[in-house]
Amino acid sequence: MSAEYATFGLAPATRAGGLLANGDYQVHRDFVDFVVDGRPLLFRLSDLDAVSPLASDVPPSIFTAQVRSLLLETEAPLPAGRYIVYGCPECEDLGCGAVTTVIEHDGEDVIWRDFAWQTDAHADLELNGYHGIGPFRFHGTEYRAALASLLNGDAPSPRRRVLLIGARVALLARLAAALRTIGVGADIAQNADEVPADELRTYGAVVLGPSAGAGERDAVRRALTTAGVDVPCVHGLAPIVPLLVAQTEQALNGSPPQQRRLTELTAADGAAEVHVTSSCRVRLTAYRLDRLARTHTQDVFDGVLDPGRHRLPLDAKAVRGEAYVVARTGGTVLVTAVGR
Repeated sequence: MSAEYATFGLAPATRAGGLLANGDYQVHRDFVDFVVDGRPLLFRLSDLDAVSPLASDVPPSIFTAQVRSLLLETEAPLPAGRYIVYGCPECEDLGCGAVTTVIEHDGEDVIWRDFAWQTDAHADLELNGYHGIGPFRFHGTEYRAALASLLNGDAPSPRRRVLLIGARVALLARLAAALRTIGVGADIAQNADEVPADELRTYGAVVLGPSAGAGERDAVRRALTTAGVDVPCVHGLAPIVPLLVAQTEQALNGSPPQQRRLTELTAADGAAEVHVTSSCRVRLTAYRLDRLARTHTQDVFDGVLDPGRHRLPLDAKAVRGEAYVVARTGGTVLVTAVGR
């Protein structure tokens, strides 16, 4: 069939987890995304919270089977030669909905065509087709080399564990429990000096409790330097567990800026400013502490934004006093204090 050539690649990606304002939570998932013509394919789907089948937390045998399926070494899992390229990040059940496409050989080339949203065995292209996406023709050698590299040990193995440091053990225990709930491992220590260097190297980030002073922060950085560990060191903004979870997710995102949909967040003068690189759904949540140190949470924006900079008004009551704003897309979380 006729289709223009596109480049094919792979890149590590994250579906950020977190505790939501309504009491729900979403699970942290690390996966490999498809990069078409230098841009993550997921970015073409503006309001989709999904992961590819190449997730790092599935058993090696399942991961290998997914790669070999995309290499067309096995039969398509769905009728009419259709393959799932993005599915539900919570359960990966087709009943929750998935993005599927036909993958086929055309001589030495590989073609992805007829993208659709699918909730059962058969796709309705007229009703649920993504008519503005594809078809894509990939050079077979490039396509196979990219996927085969995952079978040769190049699959990402993100360090999805964090070290929590601080004297307020009760707060850190609640934070550790919340992180484990969303799929991020967490260990607690009073200081970094008591953690062996080999163990420090297994963490993707170090989070210090809000009460940590400058001396404690400097000690942690010295311990990391001595151990030869280069990971983000996060200073907790406030004793608010969902806020600390968001800070942790921000630190764990190691993707380059060009592969992030949400790149900037500031909040001051009654508004938040965000910069997005592609059309996507953005949610803003405000957290504040009142005079009695009680936490108040409010969702202040939830909508799809076009690429560019956006100024979004904030409810004055939601950001009164000591306040913070969390901006969230499917793959990125940013946190900021509200300036005055």
